[in-house]
Amino acid sequence: QVQLVGSGGDLVQPGGSLRLSCIASGPGLDYYAIGWFRQAPGKEREEISCVNNDSSTYYADSVKGRFTISRDNAKNTVYLQMNSLKPEDTAVYTCATGLCLPWMYRVRASFDYWGQGTQVTVSS
Repeated sequence: QVQLVGSGGDLVQPGGSLRLSCIASGPGLDYYAIGWFRQAPGKEREEISCVNNDSSTYYADSVKGRFTISRDNAKNTVYLQMNSLKPEDTAVYTCATGLCLPWMYRVRASFDYWGQGTQVTVSS
């Protein structure tokens, strides 16, 4: 079974940067796309970015141009570099496997794996 451990959340000022990390373990990791979704209180889950094993990626419009996802297969780690953070980026960020296509990222409840969330708070 695949296990994912996300980390790197913190309190940061608007305009600042953070890098989230997701360490994966388990069989068949090469076959899984891995990404990040976020959820703020009272809001729906938003799947914001993902990366396939061939490094192809997807970004939601809300983060495009500000966030960069990358994958180090040797370390079984996926990174989410978040720049120009805004208060509306405040949420719990969770890494998960999923379907990753150039136009969408979907985490499927009955098929995919996800780790514990990490809190990102953007506030002055």
